[in-house]
This record gives sequence, structure tokens and C-alpha cells, in this order.
Amino acid sequence: MKYSIAKPGRIFVVRLEDGDILHEQIEELARRENITAASCVAVGGIDAGSTLIVGPADGRAEVMNPMPLEVDNVREIAGTGTIFPDEDGNPVLHMHIACGRKDHTVTGCVRSGVKVWQVMEVIIHELTGCNSRRVLDEATGFKLLQP
Repeated sequence: MKYSIAKPGRIFVVRLEDGDILHEQIEELARRENITAASCVAVGGIDAGSTLIVGPADGRAEVMNPMPLEVDNVREIAGTGTIFPDEDGNPVLHMHIACGRKDHTVTGCVRSGVKVWQVMEVIIHELTGCNSRRVLDEATGFKLLQP
């Protein structure tokens, strides 16, 4: 386990609108407001054609093969995530959402493009005094959080 200590900062209440791309809008807000670290929660809807990453094809393979899933219709979502900068200082949202329609739910990462349907609410809790970054891990190919 690796960890660091942070303090609470500002809290942002965000309403995303129809057609917004979730990660693009949140990362733009982070740049604009100079948010370097945060936790986030989201509720709302996503539109058909949104793409989630629902796992690697083989979780123990040497090279990870992501499994994209394009949703076929509007879905309700609840999600949670974090914002930390990459090695170049760019804010990166890492958020997973559970999204459902009728009696079927799927969970995945939003990085491939999740489009807001009508409205999505996101609460961002800024973390201050934190120098954590996402750094490329050669073994996995992931940009792992370095607290």
C-alpha cells in the first residue's frame, strides 16, 4: 500500500448538459479552475453510442487488451472517480460508472467517451496539499496513481 495525506479544498457543483462528453468536460473544468487532485461523484443519464471500457480481455495477459462496450440506448448512471495529473501535469479523470436500463446493468470506465443524455450532475471535492500523479507503469501499461 502507498498513500499520502490531503486536505479538503473547494467543492464544485456541476451540471453537464445533453451531448457533453463526460471526461472532456470535467478535465476542462479542472484545467480552468486549477484543480490538481479531487474525488468526484456523478448521477444522471448517458446516451446511446457512449463507450465504456468493461475490462481487459484477459486480466493476467502481459499486454492488456481493453474491452470497449458501446451502449445501445439511454441509461441511468451512478459513478465515482478521481482526478489526478499525468506526468505532464494534465488533469486526468478516472471514473467508473454503473449504468442500467430496465433490468440490465453494466459497469465500466468512461475514458473512451461517455455522452451525457439530457443532464448529469457531478460533485467534485478538491484535495489540497497533495502531490500525487498518474505515472506510466511499464509492467501493466497503466498510468498508476503515485501518492
